[in-house]
Amino acid sequence: MNEIQPVKGPEAGLHTLEAILDRFCPMHLVLNESGHVIQAGPTLQKLRPGEELVGQRVLELFEVRRPHAITTMKALLTCAGTKLHLRFRGAPRTDLKGTLEPLPDGGAVVDLGFGISIIEAVRDYALVSSDFAATDLAMELLYLVEAKSAAMEASRKLNLRLQDAMIAAKEQAYTDGLTGLGNRRAMEHVLGRLLERGQPFALMQIDLDFFKAVNDTLGHAAGDHVLGEVARILTLQTREEDTIARIGGDEFVILFDGLTEEKALERTAQRIIDALEVPIPFGDELCRISASCGTVLSGEYKAPAAERMLEDADIALYASKNAGRAQHRFFRKEMRRDAAPSRVAEPARSGKQRRRSDQQL
Repeated sequence: MNEIQPVKGPEAGLHTLEAILDRFCPMHLVLNESGHVIQAGPTLQKLRPGEELVGQRVLELFEVRRPHAITTMKALLTCAGTKLHLRFRGAPRTDLKGTLEPLPDGGAVVDLGFGISIIEAVRDYALVSSDFAATDLAMELLYLVEAKSAAMEASRKLNLRLQDAMIAAKEQAYTDGLTGLGNRRAMEHVLGRLLERGQPFALMQIDLDFFKAVNDTLGHAAGDHVLGEVARILTLQTREEDTIARIGGDEFVILFDGLTEEKALERTAQRIIDALEVPIPFGDELCRISASCGTVLSGEYKAPAAERMLEDADIALYASKNAGRAQHRFFRKEMRRDAAPSRVAEPARSGKQRRRSDQQL
């Protein structure tokens, strides 16, 4: 039987040296005395696919960035023990770092690496662990960096989820669950912001007329359906920049940012009243309601305050009700003198309080 015979003599030593260098220094170069590459490590060759490194002059293949002024093989040999900074002259112009060890025959062995550019190199050249020496800490560093990146990405995603949860919780806290409009808290938040900004705005308070009759005769399901339709109508009849809030059972507030022209507000109020007076179908029944509105302008005050504006809008609202319902009134100072003391003291009251008062009108 034929046996594989080991290679003997100088050729065996050469093959053994090449294998050792390829394994332990996969990015090495062996140079002869003239500076030509006579051997290149497999990983270094992988950086130049389709280009044979062996046979090229090292100083034509690389630009020596540091030390400076290295233009000959003789000058390069003087860099033994000094850290070399090389860059490929051809694209891609990858930067490498390494050390040089002279050989007795006048040549040299240069061991190269990526330094801190290893992450980009692994990505750009699709390098894997087998492209590095088993003792090279580069891959361990890469694994640590990748682990850190993965942890940071996981942390980023967690933060995004937390932010989404916080936004959702905040939206829920500011949203009326039945109508999807803002709630009293949302109205107070926006009203406070408008007051802080100091820009003109209008506050309209709306109270549904005959809503109690719908609840009493057709039940709460019909009432909830009507409130949903009211929310839809108010949204259709106002601008995107306006804030609509349901602040009580059948009470709504609209904040008109930057709109204080009385004719425009009067037209809006009338459109709302007209739209709400169209019977709302519920099963086989028709729900008939209307609305009374009261509006106050921020410009009517030297120093407008939220409580006072809500109080005065409430006074104007009840001036509408006293005038026969389904009407709109702007607040005037004389209304305060004519208003009942209890109404001046209790702005924007709860739905139950308002309904008890409605029964007396």
